[in-house]
Formats: sequence, structure tokens, C-alpha cells
Amino acid sequence: MNLKDYAQDVEKSIEEIKSLCDKIGIHYQNEDSTLSEEDIILLDNEIQDQEDYIGDDNLDEIISEEEVEEKAEALAEQTNIDLDNQDNFQKLKSRSVKKAEAKTNFIKERKKIYKHRQKLQSNESIQDDHIVLYKENMTLSQIAEVLSVPAAELVKKAMALGIMASVNQSVDFETAEVLVSDYNKALKKEETKDISNFENYEIEENEEDLKERPPVVTIMGHVDHGKTTLLDTIRKTSVATGEAGGITQAIGAYSVSCDGRKITFIDTPGHEAFTSMRARGASITDVVIIIVAADDGIMPQTKEAIDHAKAARVPIIVAINKIDKEDANPDRIMTELVENGLTPEEWGGDTIVCKISAKTGLGIEDLLSNILLVSDIQELKANPARYATGTVIEARKDKQVGSVATLLIQNGTLRIGDPIVVGTNYGKVRTLKNDLGQNIVEALPSTPVEVTGISDVSQAGDKFMSFETEKQARSIAIERQNRAKEADTNRSGMTLDDLFGQIKEGIKEISVIIKADVHGSSEAVRGSLEKIDIDGVKINIIRSSVGAITESDVVLASASHAIIIGFNVRANNKTLDIAKQYGVEIRNYDIIYKVVEDIEAAMKGMLDPEYEEKVVGTLEIRQMFKFSKVGFIAGCHVLSGIVKNNSHARIIRDGVVVYSGKVNTLQHEKDQVKEVKKDMDCGVTLANCQDYKEKDIIEVYELVEIKK
Repeated sequence: MNLKDYAQDVEKSIEEIKSLCDKIGIHYQNEDSTLSEEDIILLDNEIQDQEDYIGDDNLDEIISEEEVEEKAEALAEQTNIDLDNQDNFQKLKSRSVKKAEAKTNFIKERKKIYKHRQKLQSNESIQDDHIVLYKENMTLSQIAEVLSVPAAELVKKAMALGIMASVNQSVDFETAEVLVSDYNKALKKEETKDISNFENYEIEENEEDLKERPPVVTIMGHVDHGKTTLLDTIRKTSVATGEAGGITQAIGAYSVSCDGRKITFIDTPGHEAFTSMRARGASITDVVIIIVAADDGIMPQTKEAIDHAKAARVPIIVAINKIDKEDANPDRIMTELVENGLTPEEWGGDTIVCKISAKTGLGIEDLLSNILLVSDIQELKANPARYATGTVIEARKDKQVGSVATLLIQNGTLRIGDPIVVGTNYGKVRTLKNDLGQNIVEALPSTPVEVTGISDVSQAGDKFMSFETEKQARSIAIERQNRAKEADTNRSGMTLDDLFGQIKEGIKEISVIIKADVHGSSEAVRGSLEKIDIDGVKINIIRSSVGAITESDVVLASASHAIIIGFNVRANNKTLDIAKQYGVEIRNYDIIYKVVEDIEAAMKGMLDPEYEEKVVGTLEIRQMFKFSKVGFIAGCHVLSGIVKNNSHARIIRDGVVVYSGKVNTLQHEKDQVKEVKKDMDCGVTLANCQDYKEKDIIEVYELVEIKK
């Protein structure tokens, strides 16, 4: 902020501000000279002392008790309220007093910050001569130059490690880390020290600066198992009795109190939203609660929620809801949990299970206590004495105030007036509201807040960071915008071609999602893959289920850097487009040993040429005809493309492949033809196939080798 901006902010002339600067010893050249945060604090305190400066145009004057009574009487007369009826009058007066008290408290807090606020620590790293930054494909000569040692010396050290490399040959991060450690230096990846890349930026904290922070919790489960009721019940039981107006959840997150400690709940639409945020690099949840209805059991959506929570490697607490119902059967739920890899503590496992009734409030206190117990084990800490970093929970455009974002503070403190970068957008925190819609002046770690003043609408999952000056925030936002244009930010998946390189870089686990036509097939594929162990690298199955490949599978694969294996199932065109957008590879198979063969070959760097299936035409079966000599002929309508004789073909029924082979004959009207085009009707026979049904889709494709 420069002198001119500051003068406008406090409604003073530039001459008055210059005079104050001269008085308290702040050096400047002209009205465009930049003020540091320390300068601003000194000026704020000086103005505060002179004029009791508050600095918020939106606040009304503080209303005295006498003025409150006068206004209450005037309002009572206008609304024909009997002034002799003290109950009605006191209610009216009470509302006015509480409104005035809220404003007064906000003003006092604002004054306190301007009068006594301490300078926050910058997130920018101090130059450390003991840290060497590793750039991608760094050569031995480049490392030697940074270390100020002869390159030949590093070549000898590499040979001692069994690595034959020339001075101009690049080395991986692990090798470089060993080499620089001999010179009492630490190696860090370049992106961890680039503050404009604050998703990967490493902030080194002093242990004495770290304070305990509240846990952040997400509730997931099947649609009718009581998630919304549980959220409402937790809010109601955690509100102080007698609070005026009841509860108003103003944003998609809120804080509650239990035993004098806070817990923050994130109210997401479901596990898809949870994982899509993970796909954007946002890890905001400390504990996941899986809610299961005691009268219903674990449903497909519950299994998906469990898979998503496990993939995120977040502690899971299971809440068995509706135990007050007559047909509730908690023991059956416990058995189903074991079948899904969650063994309850009372059965000798490590999963906390709470039996609750969200409707009556039974067991809610026990659930909250267990959340605090899990958070104590994790030792969740943050540094409130530095500029804030965190994640966008949701964002929207408001016609009156512009861009509005709900932020979760994960480290540091966010204050009104702080310059901020959110994703690729920047601005200055104009207003700060808590989960009840109340104005606040600062937000501490694990606090959800609603913020205005950002240049544009951000996306859920975007990271944010606040800075000392607007100039710094603006330059970092511009740099991030340019980087976003250049980089393919959507590509975050893994392909089989990547495996060998990833293993060489040191990964010890490969994540895979299996979708199959029947349960037996998924179990067989899973069992075969879990037996693979090449050079200590194992396969981690993060989901194995029955049915067509869906958008949810793709989002989970993207967030977990996983490969999707489809066994006798297909993905529709929309899902394929999303997979391409996210950079997720979908591999289709119909023979189990071929799955194992390809994975093992890829892990060894010996993968055979890959062929891509290019769909050239699709048909829909409208009617079947039976002839004594040839059997059934499928009467079809060509939906898209061109269908040629002898092409590869498959029949897809309800998303599952029920036949794979070739087109045997094509007939148009009374003639046999070599091809049919879009919108034509035709008769089709497939080689060795008599299983046709109306509404089946026949996909015709050709195999094209992918150039690498």
C-alpha cells in the first residue's frame, strides 16, 4: 500500500499523512512511496490516539443506552405497541441493545487490532546457505557449481554409490540428495521454495510457534442415512442456550464446541466433492465420519465413501445412526464394516464405531469426544503468528458485493485488509464473516470464514495465501496466471507408460481402480494384481467394484494418481472425455492374465506397443429377425459414424460388455453391403453370436497403434 492509497483508506488528505510520517519518522519520497506493515501500524496507532480512528465506513455510530431507549420508544409508537406492556417493550429494547452490542464488540475488536496488533511473520523463506535447490533433470556439473566443488569430485562420489554418470548427465533427486549431504547441505525441490507455487511451498516452523488447532471433519455416507440430520443436531446441541435468533448457518462450514474445545465441520455435497478437492491438491480434512443407517446397512454409496476416505489416508470414525428404530441391527452393520476393511475397536480392530441417533441426539456427545480423541493422537498444530494459508471450500458471485469465497484457514491468521492471492486471483480482504454471518476482524487456524474483495470467483479446492503488501500479492497472482496458461494443469493421472519411470524415481506403491462385470471377476483380478511384487513395488487397490466405469471413478483416480482397469465393462463417451481432461488412463481387458502381464511388463519398462481403440461407429438394436439358415439377425439403426464389414465389434448392455468379436455380415434393404453410414437402417450378424436384445448398443472400432 502506498501513501496515496493509505490516505484514501483512512479518509485523510495526502498532506495530513505526510505530516504524520514526518512526525513519527517514516521516510518517503512521494505519494507513491510504499508503506510497510510496520509503517501502517505506526500510522494507525497515531491516528487512533488522535481521533479514536476505527476505519470501517460500514459501521454505524455506537448507540448509547439512552439512545437505544429513545429509539425503542419511537419504534413502539410507530408500531402501536402499548408502552405500558413492559414485556413487549423490553423485547423490542432487547433486540436494539443486542444489535448495538454486536456493533460495539466488533468496534472494540477492530480497535484492539489497530492499537496493539503484532506484525505477522512472512511466509517467504529466508535465504539459507545450507539449502540446495534441486531443479528437474539437474546435472552433476550444475550441482557441483552450486556446491562450489570440482565436477570430477562428484563423478567419483557417484561411482562410489554405483552410479556411472558423466558431468553432463542428469541425476535423480534421491542421488543428488546423497551427494549434497556429504557437504553438510540439505536438498530441496525447487517448487518447495517458490512462494508463487504455494500449493507445494514448504514453510519451516519453529516448534515454539506452533499452537494446537481444532480438527476439521467431513461427514460422508449414503444419501438417506441421516447426514443432514446429524449435521443439524450437532449444530443445535453446540449452541449456547438463550442465544438470540437460534442458529443460522451462513456458509458451507461451521465450528462447534465440545468440552471447551472447537471442532470445524465441512458441509460438502458428498464424497465426489471431497475427492474433486483432493484432485486439485486440497487436503483439508483431518477426520472423516462415515455414517451408516442401522436399519439399512452399507450401501454402494457408503462403499464409495469408504474408498474415497481410505484413498485420502484420513482417520475414519463410523457413526451407526438410527439405533433408536425398532428394526435397527448394529451387529449386522459391524459385520459389513469388517467385510469392507473397517474392523471396529470392540472387535479387536482400530476403527472407532459410535452408535447414535441423529434424530434424538443419543450418542452425539460421545461422537464429538471421539473426534477430539483422534485429533489428539494426530497432534494437530498450526502457527497463528504468520500470514494465512488455506483452501477455498466454495465460491460464488454476488450481485451486490462481487466475488464471495468461503475459506478454511489452515495455518496463520487472516485479518481484514490483508492482501490475498486465491488460486490465480488476488485482492484485499474487505469483509470477514464467521459461520454465523457475524463480522469478525481476524480468523485463526481451522476457522471457516466468508471473504469478499477478491478479483474473481475461485474454484473449490484452490489454495490461498495472504501477504504483507498488495504489490507482492499482485505480482504473485500474475505469475500464477501466466503459469496456468502455459501448463496443462488438468493432467494429474498416471499411465502404464509412466510406471517404469515412477518406480525409478522411488515410488513403492501403484494405485489401481478395478471395475468389472461381475463380483467374481473383480475379486479374481484383484487377487492376481495383489500378488505382484517387483523390486519391492506393490499394487494398492483403492477400489474394486462391479459396474460401468463412471465419472466418480475418474475423479478418484485423478486424486490418487491411479490407473483404471476395466474388465468386461466400458465407460461412456462423457466419462471418456472427463478421463482425457484429467489425464487418467483407462485400460480395458477381457482376459485376466493379460492384465497381470501388462502391469508387470510396464513395471519392468518392457511394455509392448500399445493400441488405442478408436470407435468408428455405433448402432442400436431396434428389432430381431430369425431365419432358419442363419439364425438371428439384429435389425439396427446407425447412431453415429461408419460401420464396415469385418470390423471389431462389441455389444454393450447396461454399460457391461456381453460380447466381443467381429462384424460378420451387413445387409441394407435386400442387398449385402460392405459398409453403412449414420442414420441408415441395416441388418447385422456378428461372428459366433446369437445373443441380441433390443436397446443393446453395438460399438464398432479399429485398433490404432499409439505413437510414443
